[in-house]
Amino acid sequence: MNTKILSYAILLLIFTVGCNNASKTQQKVKQTEVKKDTVAIDSSKVTKKEEKFVLTEENAIPFFYEYNKTLKEDKVKITTNLGSFTLQLFDNVPYHKANFIYLTKKGYFNDTYFHRVVKNFIIQGGNADNIKTAKKRGEIGRYLLPPDTKKGHKHHRGVISMPSSENDNPHKLASPYEFFIVVTKPGSYHLDKDYTPFGKVIKGMDVVDLINRQPVGEGDWPKKNIFIVKAEVVN
Repeated sequence: MNTKILSYAILLLIFTVGCNNASKTQQKVKQTEVKKDTVAIDSSKVTKKEEKFVLTEENAIPFFYEYNKTLKEDKVKITTNLGSFTLQLFDNVPYHKANFIYLTKKGYFNDTYFHRVVKNFIIQGGNADNIKTAKKRGEIGRYLLPPDTKKGHKHHRGVISMPSSENDNPHKLASPYEFFIVVTKPGSYHLDKDYTPFGKVIKGMDVVDLINRQPVGEGDWPKKNIFIVKAEVVN
């Protein structure tokens, strides 16, 4: 009899301990689940991928109108493998000035060429037959600039101007990535009605003349590449 009572007591003790442990385990699981469900995300640390700004036919003029208001600089130094020269841009040709400084600050002109040299007429730069230049154009955007020919500037020797796009272009919209500098003495005034002068060489015209003297091949492309090593905004 005593043995049976003792056996019942032991079984009861085991059952009670087992129930308590199961209860505690269930509580821990519930607590863990609650904690897991109530973890908050700190939204201030979530970084959103910003869309890159790309210039288009629709936004280019409004953008350059506002961008020009922020500009205090008006000089750009062009360094080539044949030497360097400095340009001063005209304040009253705002879109072309802003465009040129914007592209300069973007590093677009670096590693492009003076790809067209017409003796005793012009040197033309801002293009290159490489993937890097095409990629930079794609990242900056596709757009043209309207002519701005009635500001009193003429194509004197040393003036920088912007060529028209080679596409179907009856309105002579300017190709924003290229430019040319007049070498003719005293100037090439037949260009005045169709192209936009937007600055002039103020230092290093001898380098411009040196570039113009380089031998050229088919299509007025220099036989040896004339690199624009760097374009930079200067005071």
